[in-house]
Amino acid sequence: MSLPLDLELAHGPLRLRPWQPADAPALHLAVQESLETVGRWLPWCHAGYDLRQAQAWIRHCREGWMADEHFAFGVFERGSNALLGSVGLNQRNFAHRSAALGYWVRQSRQGDGIARQAARLAARFGFRTLGLARIEIVVLPDNHASRRTAEQAGARFEAIARHRIWTHEAARDAAVYALVPGDLAPQG
Repeated sequence: MSLPLDLELAHGPLRLRPWQPADAPALHLAVQESLETVGRWLPWCHAGYDLRQAQAWIRHCREGWMADEHFAFGVFERGSNALLGSVGLNQRNFAHRSAALGYWVRQSRQGDGIARQAARLAARFGFRTLGLARIEIVVLPDNHASRRTAEQAGARFEAIARHRIWTHEAARDAAVYALVPGDLAPQG
């Protein structure tokens, strides 16, 4: 189906769009700012994350987008165009019409409801545009902020799945949340 790389999703103060090569410096700075909070949960967010890694990530995202495999969005503030974080749908299962939803917000903007709003926009995109029937959010059990975000986005907690994710060089249990189309009440 190959969706355009200039697609945008917007609601309220947020604008989501596919990553562009020119976003690499802003991504690098947002990652460096967020080592203490995002880095605690996501191993790719570390002190050695440099501009080349940001550029490589953006290339990977664009390739996945063009192949209709995964859809990563930069999350930007509408007025200032400041990079706030990222949200995306990945691990797409075509047979079961499902995908995983991930998100992160730069440290200086955490607590503003950005992840919740971005997750809802990305989920709507998944249901309406990709025809998904289920979207999973999988997080480490003690990542309370991410779990709250999943719940506030409308996802339902389903289980603590044993050895569900591989992170920090080990299999870890994870809290599994899911969204189905009926879980998204109209946005207000």
